[in-house]
Amino acid sequence: MDMPDMPVNVPVDDPNADTEWNDILRKKGIIPEKPPSPTPMIKEALEQARQLAHENRLEGKDLDDLDELEDDEDEDFLDSYRQKRMQELATLQNASIYNQVYPLQKSEWSTEVTEASNKAWVLVLLTSSSGTNDESRLMIELWRALAKKFGDIKFCQIRGDLCIEGYPDRNCPTVLVYRDGDVKRQIVTLKELRGDSTGIDDVQKMLLELGALKHGDSRLASQAAKENEPPRRGIQQSARQAADEGDSDFD
Repeated sequence: MDMPDMPVNVPVDDPNADTEWNDILRKKGIIPEKPPSPTPMIKEALEQARQLAHENRLEGKDLDDLDELEDDEDEDFLDSYRQKRMQELATLQNASIYNQVYPLQKSEWSTEVTEASNKAWVLVLLTSSSGTNDESRLMIELWRALAKKFGDIKFCQIRGDLCIEGYPDRNCPTVLVYRDGDVKRQIVTLKELRGDSTGIDDVQKMLLELGALKHGDSRLASQAAKENEPPRRGIQQSARQAADEGDSDFD
């Protein structure tokens, strides 16, 4: 009498172990083939990351920094990178046609903001109508510094209630970011950033996320940002002073 086929329980301690017994079981189809080791892929990824880091080691360095590296880097590589940096600076210089904060009238919105955003990024700051809004005063100060630093981006400013009738001061400052005729980002008050501790770095981060600025832009050097940023101590006092000076520009 033939015995029916019955499953055979084969003892396997570790099906992924490299043992002669496991090799026999794999050949018989009793246990599956061992999955490929991820180690080579991990090593390749790490090597690619190291190579990329090496190739980009000079990103963010200005021409003076490159001159200081002449003894440490290959001369041909430095020369090619220096030429690349000079070309980038020339491109930025040609694109830097704004370099100031533009006061807005509501009637100018279509041409100065919507249409202008087809050529460049346009950021509009809506400020409070009262002189007691410290966040608005802070942003007025930062707006001036940012406009000087990023001349290829158009920075505009208008009182919120003159832009939108009845716009409440509690919603100021409001930042509207335009590109290609559309609003790409809207920030109402500085709660989305860091409140009255908001600085140039915070706005730069937003612009990087939007693509208005590119990683590796030499203007993003942290030291340069610190030099342009208002000091944390007494920041409200310095914002008030900047706002008082700017009020005459927007009367």
